[in-house]
Amino acid sequence: MHPNRHAIAFGSLVFLVVSIVLIIAALFWGWPKYKVYKKEMDGIAALKEAEWSKQILIEEAKAREQAALMQAKARVTLAQAEGEAKIVQAKAEGLADIERAKAAAEANRIIGESLKGNEEYLRYVWIKGLQDGNGERIYIPTEAGLPILEAAKAGK
Repeated sequence: MHPNRHAIAFGSLVFLVVSIVLIIAALFWGWPKYKVYKKEMDGIAALKEAEWSKQILIEEAKAREQAALMQAKARVTLAQAEGEAKIVQAKAEGLADIERAKAAAEANRIIGESLKGNEEYLRYVWIKGLQDGNGERIYIPTEAGLPILEAAKAGK
């Protein structure tokens, strides 16, 4: 056995007790400082989070504004395109009306030319129309410009 065994054990025990006392003293001294430091860091983190939240809201508002502007521009462009389409359609319908009028005028000219010098045919068509008539009346104006009314035949 070692002759200083009791001394070494006592020295180790003293060292252990002194170390524990120093650790406890350091904790009593450091704990309040750590709490202040932690609060400061928590405040800085909360401030950064608030700044980021504010920045996110600003960016979202900018994006909504840009989207609204783009939608307004799209509506204006659509309205312009619809207006131009209506103009083109109106012009096309006008040209179609002109062509229909030309075709009707040409048809009337052809019919008119075919009926010139064809008195017998015209008289035949007129007589045929009188024969096929269903109770039609022809009123002939008199000297005063008033038609002779067939009151007696109207009741039949």
